[in-house]
Amino acid sequence: MSKAVAWRVRPLGGGDIRAAHAVLVANGWAHRIGDTARFAALVRASYAVVVAESNGAVVGFARALSDGLANGYLSMVVVAPAFRGQGIGRALVEQLTGDDARITWVLRAGRDAAPGFFAKLGFRPSATAMERLRGGDIGGCTAP
Repeated sequence: MSKAVAWRVRPLGGGDIRAAHAVLVANGWAHRIGDTARFAALVRASYAVVVAESNGAVVGFARALSDGLANGYLSMVVVAPAFRGQGIGRALVEQLTGDDARITWVLRAGRDAAPGFFAKLGFRPSATAMERLRGGDIGGCTAP
């Protein structure tokens, strides 16, 4: 585990786009966010976006989509490897999801450590979720 350093979670500011983009690209998200212009468009279309910063540098990022009333989706949660294990990911998620028990939050936990991390925050696998993959790929599934 890394040595703990001072950090804070705050809303993403307009001057954070390039730094947040760099953190995402460095952590395997380039295929999902595109260039900085596309990333900025994703940010603008979000319900809420937060960053974690340490010594003025962006070290974490999280984005949520929601109607603010009943449904929410955690779209991206990323913490730079050197800053993991310090509670930053938890703080990012908690800042986005808040404490409104009327909102059901969902996510895709596709990375190896993701299911265990999100389980610690109260998320559980769901048998009711469905998805349609990009490009209409239905993975060989046939309609019932």
